Amino acid sequence: MKTIIKNLVISLFILSLSLTSNLFAKPKFDDGILVGAKEMTLYTFDKDVKGSGKSVCNGECADKWPPYFATDKDKAADKFTIITRDDGKKQWAFDGKPLYYWVKDTKKGEKTGDNVNNVWHIIKK
Repeated sequence: MKTIIKNLVISLFILSLSLTSNLFAKPKFDDGILVGAKEMTLYTFDKDVKGSGKSVCNGECADKWPPYFATDKDKAADKFTIITRDDGKKQWAFDGKPLYYWVKDTKKGEKTGDNVNNVWHIIKK
């Protein structure tokens, strides 16, 4: 039951992003903070190795920290790159580090994931 509820929460989070904004839009800075779809805050993970082209946040980690997905049509530019995850899906990266949402951020401007476990961080301009 706990897994079903967790999956439902994650699905609703992703659905809420896609209803009002392009889920796969290129990340951008808003008020000095890097954001994705629906201007939700994006985060990096200290355990990801910069420039490796890989994400180490999979499974339960990705349930709590949904990857910021890209499409095959998206193009890397400047410090924005695209990596391929272990499952084959594309994910945006900034300055060589994969980008993620925090499932507990539910509104534009929230940054409740910053410094979680001292390994998750917002990106400031």
